[in-house]
Amino acid sequence: MLLRRPAAIRPSEITPPEVYAGRRRFLGGALALAAATAAPAALGTTGPTGTALSFRRNADLSTSEAANSWEDVTGYNNYYEFGTDKADPAANAGRLRVQPWSVAIGGECEAKGSVPLEELLKPHALEERVYRLRCVEAWSMVIPWVGVPLGEVLKRFRPTSKARYVAFTTLRDPAQMPGQRWPVLDWPYAEGLRIDEAMHPLALLAVGLYGRVLPNQNGAPLRLVVPWKYGFKSIKAIVRIDFTERMPATSWNRAAPGEYGFYANVNPAVDHPRWSQKTERRIGAGVFAPRQPTQPFNGYAREVADLYRGMDLGRNF
Repeated sequence: MLLRRPAAIRPSEITPPEVYAGRRRFLGGALALAAATAAPAALGTTGPTGTALSFRRNADLSTSEAANSWEDVTGYNNYYEFGTDKADPAANAGRLRVQPWSVAIGGECEAKGSVPLEELLKPHALEERVYRLRCVEAWSMVIPWVGVPLGEVLKRFRPTSKARYVAFTTLRDPAQMPGQRWPVLDWPYAEGLRIDEAMHPLALLAVGLYGRVLPNQNGAPLRLVVPWKYGFKSIKAIVRIDFTERMPATSWNRAAPGEYGFYANVNPAVDHPRWSQKTERRIGAGVFAPRQPTQPFNGYAREVADLYRGMDLGRNF
């Protein structure tokens, strides 16, 4: 049940970080993926912290744009499980225990079960991809993610011919995630993709950024990154993946179906009912920096447009 409509979001949620960065110092979380011990970052850090990861750079799937700073990426987040202000996740996510962690696999697949995170990742080499992230509030970042291709992971569970969608679920634990004590959304957070979207090479299961383990506020220990869609599709702290025959219900689409569609492809031609999506503001560029035009599919049209050939993208938003 939704008691707090998106229109009630506080103005601080869309305040540029440059305005309030001097008032708050952000907490960077860290986790170890295997045997290493997680250690929280100190307050006031000015660069990447946490356990370093071994990975290769995938230049073919990376943008050449300059990445945002560590402070931008870890201090300005949408993560309502830890609060609705952009600074709340960095301040509150340190309490989340990310070890041990497992992911339940179910639905229309042959290999169901609970898989420890280390086992889920072990067969795959980590790679870094620099992706643009575009949020529905019309701000954007460029982030160097580290992770594994989602499609390669999903294939291991042998989805059946009935599997047309993939559903994802976030951890529900109000003791660790204080935002879940309030009915901002119908918890736990849920998202989904069509299976051909999930199998696309750009779809990434991220476990790190800037070559370090994911901080808690950025979705540790496992999050989805779908760079051609608005940021709310990239679900964090994943504990369950299900293959489904029917389109799964998703959190923001349930909360406000007229504002947040299932597909959520970045589309400058389709405005949000309360603001335009034609331009965006790059976080970190400065309060007075000019806005830039929004690119269809967030600049990934060449790679993904064929997934939606023949679809009305104004209706299937």
